This record gives sequence, structure tokens and C-alpha cells, in this order.
Amino acid sequence: MFQFRAAIIAALFLFLNGFSAVAQDVTLTSHDGAVEITGTLLGFDGELYRVDTVYGELTVDGTGVQCEGPGCPNLLNYVADISVSGSSTMAELLMPALLEAFALREGYSVERIGDTVTRFEYHLIAIDTGEKRARFRFHASNSDEGFADLLADEADIAMSLREIRPREAQLGFEAGLGDMTEANRSRVLALDGMVPVVSASNPVTSISLEQLARVFSGKITNWQEFGGPNAPITTHLIDPRSGLAQAVEDQLMARARVPFSEDIVRHDRNISLISAVRRDPFSIGIASYAETGATKKLMLTGSCGFSLSASRRTIKTEDYPLNAPMFLYFPARRLPKLARDFLSYTRSPSAQIVIRRAGFVDQSPEEVPINLQGDRFANAISSAGSEVPLDELQRMTTFLSDLNRLTTSFRFQTGSTSLDAQSRSNVQQLARALEAGIYDARRLVFVGFSDGEGPATANRNIASKRAAVVRDAVISAAETANLERLNLEVVAFGEAMPMACDDSSWGRQVNRRVEIWVR
Repeated sequence: MFQFRAAIIAALFLFLNGFSAVAQDVTLTSHDGAVEITGTLLGFDGELYRVDTVYGELTVDGTGVQCEGPGCPNLLNYVADISVSGSSTMAELLMPALLEAFALREGYSVERIGDTVTRFEYHLIAIDTGEKRARFRFHASNSDEGFADLLADEADIAMSLREIRPREAQLGFEAGLGDMTEANRSRVLALDGMVPVVSASNPVTSISLEQLARVFSGKITNWQEFGGPNAPITTHLIDPRSGLAQAVEDQLMARARVPFSEDIVRHDRNISLISAVRRDPFSIGIASYAETGATKKLMLTGSCGFSLSASRRTIKTEDYPLNAPMFLYFPARRLPKLARDFLSYTRSPSAQIVIRRAGFVDQSPEEVPINLQGDRFANAISSAGSEVPLDELQRMTTFLSDLNRLTTSFRFQTGSTSLDAQSRSNVQQLARALEAGIYDARRLVFVGFSDGEGPATANRNIASKRAAVVRDAVISAAETANLERLNLEVVAFGEAMPMACDDSSWGRQVNRRVEIWVR
């Protein structure tokens, strides 16, 4: 009632000051008839009305009013209408797979409407009554268009293979969408990776990140540079408006400080890129890990001899340096309840299975015993020296020997102490696990590692502080967890276990991390 009275006071004030009303198509009246609000209906989520009035946008509880006018929704047969726009990679396979699994769990049947690959709908129909309950309208395009539709209020959810950029976030704030950089305005739905691929007949098997950037900038143009044949290199990448291509630009080209070559062959879909590379033995492309087809994935190498291949585990742990989290973004306004239920489902264990079966990397934590981590300890031994003596390696090995590593890891933004997007999502995932009691009475150790720049003692201290920051962030997010049942520890080994060479910004960022070990 207070909200209605405040609305009436504001309306009277505006009226007395000579303001004219906008086009009005609904009137909301309280059940006792004492309060009335008139305006343009902006949305109804099954519970709350959003109405644009002469004094601004109001949100009104539908249980306290009656609606009259041509814009009023059908309350008896309400159909949630959700518009989803952005990444075609997410729209064509991942989101439909999750929707179908969610519908099955909730007792709905699913019907796809529309034959085009860019615009289609999924209808959720109650099995017991045959009534339509929700309409998910998809615009499969790219990350740029997804954010543009969200900012224009033409989409409720934007799908993207990159984080929102500062300019987009500013435009969103000015459009009344709230602070799009806040944690509750986005979530990581699944994980993907950016993988260099060549034809199966190409003899080259590995490439460094520096070399890869130079190839796509046009500075390396012949396969002889990699011990291959004397043949020109043809480069392939998807549309520059695609989130994956923009992630390549941000994570690879910008760090190497080189622009894309104008000679790159661009593709509107990842599958067409894969097809072109597969047929041409002298081509190279950067593709989605989830869809590499019959091409050969190149291993990433460094000058110090370390190498790493893209795999479900290395992408999940962020040990692989070219990760591409798959984001969902939404505005500050509340979505329909069925949409909120769907978004909650996407974080569930059953949804993680769906994500994995769809070919993408899920976020469910896995425990990796120490006997499957020989390559990591081999890296530690090979990089040992005056800064990391034998007794420090023995201390680390002894401490970790009876623990398992979780695939949940934490890394930081370039040049920042802030966690990156995937790690922020991992904070929430781990916090939910603590709240569910999954790690009750178990030992959970936050282990800090650093790069090798600077004195070893200072690096170990920095790594310890980062591990403590991550622990505190998880505790803060796990609001309902029983901390008395948890055994949380912090330890640091600094530069003792590098995952990549320290001679590049990519390698140093991979090495600066916090791992979770459990027993």
C-alpha cells in the first residue's frame, strides 16, 4: 500500500506541475478501489507488473491490484515470454539442450517453432493440461548483437563468449539496466576454449602463443617457420563480431600487441571454419574447443619446454591459457519466475551433465589424485634452482601427497588483484557446495602459487595473501554454510610448481593461481 500511496503522491505532483501523460494502455486498481495507477505496461513476469507512468517506471505486485485496459496480460493462461539473443554457439546447441532437460524435469513438453537458424522459438507446454507455459524466443547471432539487443530492451538475456566491455556496461547503466558488471548481472553458463587447429595432414604439432599471434597478424606467413613444408599459411577465424573472435583479440592479439591481419579468411559459423581448415593442409584456424571436428588440435608450447594441450580438465582448471567462458547477462529488472527457475537449474549437477554431453566444459568440481599429476611435479623439478631449492619441493610434495586437487581453480585479471570471470563463477560454485554440506568434516586447503618474477620469499607471501583473499571470498558467498563443520586452511608454495614459462604475460598469468586441494 505504501508503494501505491507514494505513486499517487508523485503522480499528483507531476500533474500539478503541468506534466502530460505518456500513452497509457493499462490501469492498475487496488482491490478496495482507493488507489489507481495508469500507464504503459512494460512487462509482466507472472507476479509483478512493470508500468511506465508519468512519474517514472513502477513495479507493482500483481496480487494487490486488478488490471484493466488493452495492455493487460491474461492472468488465467499466463505465458512467460523470454527473449534470448547473442552467441550462435550457445543458441544453436547449448541453450536448447538445457531447456529440454529443464522441461523434462519440470513436467513440460518442448516444441521448437521456426525453421531459420538465426530466429526460432522454444515453447514449454504443461504435459498434464496441454497449456503453453513459456515462450523462449532466440536470436542466434553474435555477442555484439546480443548486448545491443539487451541495451535496446529487445532481449531479456544476452549470450556472449566474452565479458561485457566498459562502453557497453556504461550504455546499459544509462539505459536503466543497472550495473552490468555486478556479479548478479551475469553468470558463467559453461566453459569453452580457443584452440589452434590445422588439417590432419599438416605435420606441425605445436605452436607457442607468441607464434600464434604473429601468424594471425601476418608476421609469420610460411610453414617453414615451424619445421613444416615450404608453403604459405592461410589463416581462418570467425566473424569479428563474434564473442570468440573478440576473445581471441583480447587474450591473444592484445597481449602480443599486434593487430589482426586483413588477409584472415572470416566465417559466420565455427563449423564452416572447421570445414575449410580440414580441407586445406596449409590452413590454420582458431576454433571453439567444443567443435574441432576432424581437424588436428595444436599443442601450446613455451621456450622453457613446458607444453599444454586443450582438454576438458585443463580448460576447467584454467591451466589452458586461452579459455572462453560462456556468459549469460541480464538486466536489473526481474525476469519471469519460470525464467528464474531455468537459470537456477543451469547451476545444478544435472545441468552440468547436459553441458558436458553437449560437448562443452562443465563447471562441476572433480578431484584429481596426485598420481595423475606427474607432469605438474615434473615441471616443478625441472624449474627448481637457487630460488626454489630441493627442501622447498620436498615440503610441497609432502604436504600435498595425501590430498586430491579440485579442478576448481582461481586466477586473476591481467595486472589486477581481482579474480577473472571464470574464477568469480568458481567462488559461487564452491560456496554453494559448502552450503550444501558437500565438504563438511573434510579438509579443504587453499593453495597459493605465483609466477617466478622477483624473490621467491616475496612471491610466496603474495601467493599466501591471494589464497587468503579467495578463501574469504568463498566464505562470504557461502552465507548459510556451517563454518564449524568446515576445516579450511591456507598455504602457499609461491613459484614452486609453474604451469607455463615465465617469459611471457600468458605464462605468468597461468602461474599466478590459487588451487583447492581436499582430503
